[in-house]
Amino acid sequence: MITRLAVLLVAVAALTRSWAATADELIRDGLAAEARFEPRAALELFLRADAARPNDPFILQKIARQYSDQTLDLADPADARASSLKALGYAQRAHELAPKNADNILSLAICYAKVGFYSDTRTKIENSRLVKRYAEETLALKPDYAFAHHILGQWHYEVASVGAAKRFLVKLIYGGLPPASTAEGVRHLRRAVELAPDSPSHRAELGLALLADGQRDAAKPELQQALALPPQLKYDAEAKRRATEALEKLSS
Repeated sequence: MITRLAVLLVAVAALTRSWAATADELIRDGLAAEARFEPRAALELFLRADAARPNDPFILQKIARQYSDQTLDLADPADARASSLKALGYAQRAHELAPKNADNILSLAICYAKVGFYSDTRTKIENSRLVKRYAEETLALKPDYAFAHHILGQWHYEVASVGAAKRFLVKLIYGGLPPASTAEGVRHLRRAVELAPDSPSHRAELGLALLADGQRDAAKPELQQALALPPQLKYDAEAKRRATEALEKLSS
């Protein structure tokens, strides 16, 4: 009996080690797919890693990122909204398990922004407050986090660019939005570029923030530089598209 129990324990231990190794391999392959800008392939791998190693906040955050990134490839807004909601759910789980992790906090900001993009006005406004909150929480924890400066900078210039009439209605019906300024948007995005100068997304958003702030001459070289830099993230293609549109408007 003791021998059989010992054999069983050894088998269980071996199986546990096998599961752990499988999860590590899946994570490695998932990160490689992410680096190739293949969110669907990466998602499948990270979901399998989650099954092999449940409740790992790193894996959950990576699943959230793939669901968020794949919205860029979905033509149907309903599909994109469903994917963004799944991203938010996984981001919330990762944050619950590791609430002081800067990546998990910023993931919430990004996912709330993504869900807001595909939602009604009330949800857009509610989520916008949360985007600012979690981006600021990230920077309080990690002041030199480039993408947190990016998110907060984009939030500032986009919210500050809302017209007076629309802002009045938002305040009247929904209680308004936190104060925002294009100057703060430029400041945060300049910091993002300082921290990660080779990021096309940071350059593109800085150019757009400068345009919103009325600095047309300063915006143009940033937008051009965004187009010249090689992509580093899935979102960079969308950032380059926005930079191209802005440059075309400047030239017309």
